[in-house]
Amino acid sequence: MSAPPAAPARGPHALSLVALAAVAAAYVRAIWFTPPEAVQGYAQKILYVHAPAAWVAFLAFGLTALAGAFWLFLKDPRLDRFAESSAEVGVVFTTAVLTTGPLWGRPIWGTWWTWDARLTLTLFLWFVYVGYLVLRGVIPEREQRARYAAVLGILGALLIPFIHLSVYLFRTLHPLPVVARTDGPQMPPVMLITFFGCFAAFTLLYVAFVRARMALAAERDALEDAAVGGTA
Repeated sequence: MSAPPAAPARGPHALSLVALAAVAAAYVRAIWFTPPEAVQGYAQKILYVHAPAAWVAFLAFGLTALAGAFWLFLKDPRLDRFAESSAEVGVVFTTAVLTTGPLWGRPIWGTWWTWDARLTLTLFLWFVYVGYLVLRGVIPEREQRARYAAVLGILGALLIPFIHLSVYLFRTLHPLPVVARTDGPQMPPVMLITFFGCFAAFTLLYVAFVRARMALAAERDALEDAAVGGTA
């Protein structure tokens, strides 16, 4: 008699619910309990989505590169699954960055888009990691796919420090950082608490999404292995 199928893991699902609740709580505070900025008005509240999404996108792609670099030496399939999952989640958050940026820019700059250095480099980063996901989808052999993806993931992450420094290196419309400054944060405490709360909630959401995506990747690999074993 064959063994009954294993029960699905509940960890990622439960963590996703906790993360979504944390995000909801953070934005209830941002929308209803955090005052609008004196100059930008209510448009400034987009920052509480835009900046945390950018942080998570950079975190996701940085960890994708790191996992890919370790995979090149260790060949551990879990590293490849993590890199794939992190890159996919990073693309989602970068899409949020590229969506909320124009929503803020229209009332503040008077235009939806400008070929500003930071905006252009972020768009290029998005294209690189969309290409990363496409590359993974067109290479059927698992080890070759992981190797090519690892190299592209490492090269793509090299853009991240240039994006961060672009507001200092180039003439740009993008505002300078308001928190990570040598002279201290340029935010009132009530806004700063909301800002960090949104960062924490988005980071938790990243962890939940990656865990859930890795579980799917592990199931996919197991099915592929079973199919190969069945035809051997």
